[in-house]
Amino acid sequence: MTVALMWEARAVVGRGEDLLAWVRGQKVPGEPVRQEVLRAPQDRVLVITWWDAEYHAELPELPDPDEELVSRPVHRWRFEQVDR
Repeated sequence: MTVALMWEARAVVGRGEDLLAWVRGQKVPGEPVRQEVLRAPQDRVLVITWWDAEYHAELPELPDPDEELVSRPVHRWRFEQVDR
């Protein structure tokens, strides 16, 4: 089974590049099958990691950045791949 973990944070106004740099400097423990970093308007950064694991498996996630870098708590979601 493939599980995708999504991590999304919104930077304090004007600190989007700082948040993106912080994310790029993080190393997710373990070895995900795949990892992508995306950004969106309003200084949001999204990280998606794919894992070969069961849905409820204990998997490593990115930590929360320092509070002065984000405008709200980090959002996290977990999804499982389904057949087409």
